Amino acid sequence: MNFLDLDELSEEDRLLREEVHRFAAEVIRPASIELDRMPATERIKPDSPFFKVMKEMKKLGFHKIMLPPDKGGIKMTPLQRYIVLEEIAWGSVGFATALGVDIIPFSCATLFGGKEVYEELVVPWLERDDWYGCWGVTEPQHGSDYLIFLREEKELVEKMGAGNVIAEKDGGKWVIRGQKSGWVSSAPIATHCGLHAQVKGGRTLADGLFAIVPLDLEGVEKGKPVEMLGMRDNPQGELFFNDVRIPEHYVIVAPGPFYAIFCDQLLCLTSCGMGAFAVGLARACFELALDYAKQRVQGGASLVKHKNIKLKLYEMFEKIETARYYVRKVMEYTCRRILELRTNDASPRHARAAQIYAKKIAFEVANNALQIFGAYGLSKDFIIEKFFRDSRAMLIEDGTVEVLSLDASDDVIENYNKDYYDVSFLKKFYEVV
Repeated sequence: MNFLDLDELSEEDRLLREEVHRFAAEVIRPASIELDRMPATERIKPDSPFFKVMKEMKKLGFHKIMLPPDKGGIKMTPLQRYIVLEEIAWGSVGFATALGVDIIPFSCATLFGGKEVYEELVVPWLERDDWYGCWGVTEPQHGSDYLIFLREEKELVEKMGAGNVIAEKDGGKWVIRGQKSGWVSSAPIATHCGLHAQVKGGRTLADGLFAIVPLDLEGVEKGKPVEMLGMRDNPQGELFFNDVRIPEHYVIVAPGPFYAIFCDQLLCLTSCGMGAFAVGLARACFELALDYAKQRVQGGASLVKHKNIKLKLYEMFEKIETARYYVRKVMEYTCRRILELRTNDASPRHARAAQIYAKKIAFEVANNALQIFGAYGLSKDFIIEKFFRDSRAMLIEDGTVEVLSLDASDDVIENYNKDYYDVSFLKKFYEVV
């Protein structure tokens, strides 16, 4: 941790960074390497290193960083939240993602749900170390296109077809049927799912709701964990809902105009998180390459003496520093709008850009870092091989960079010249009286 911090951190910020970095170096990264080399079915067993690390993160309170202090959260500035996320991802972007999806269902319940669901679900999650959340978005027929309904014209969204998971009101309960795909992060180990479902009779994905579904309910089934190219330290798998019944108060965001706004703003927060993860991963790759280039002698001199290596290292440094600064500023803005002011009008184009830019940077830096390692970089004996695979997976995780870019471009076209982010256009998907 020898980079110069242009934000001139306070003493509290520096201590936080040092402590989280120590944890990432001593606990997270060794476990992530072990998990990466294990079969998927072994990674989800009770004695897996995955659970040991997750319990330690809960003990340190990392899962509480997005909640208000008066609701059991930890009082933190947006910069401090960023610091935690970058350092954890420096250790493992898989564990960073696992932490992120663990937070989503319960933080949404805290911010948008009622007192009853807070007492029943959020309080136990805050107090226990064996409750884990996942985020049920992606489906067999709907991947990144799940984002398209936020800004595309209704006619185009209707052509995408109905969702694979359908929710139907039945008295005081909601009945859920359908399948989420194998790319749901943490699904194989999760106890609760923050679920997006289309309402029965709805014409598009925009006619949906967001609910928390305990995964021990009758009718819930989990598929086998998937063998992934990257981010193998965060298990992924399918979820099946066979007439699963949940009480009405478990529906956190009901069908109606606010659902699209909620999805849009939630993606603003996750985009900031993914941006921080990408910077952490990029920094990890750069530091490995820099240390290796100083030690490796080739052509009669250490690699850092060769001009082409010097240029690569500088370019990597430049990209990481610009990505870090941008993501931090966007996270500060987004957290203020959504978590503090509760105005739900954060700018999607800026949040999406934070994720898109940082993920591209992470892959470029990982690619150059592996090139510096040469043939050794292709060997599983060096962690740069894992980091390269993780960086490639990130270009798809949480939405492909292409679809995220299309979503951001529509926001640029519609809202660039406005002084504030106007969410009124989202109502065009509903017949609002």
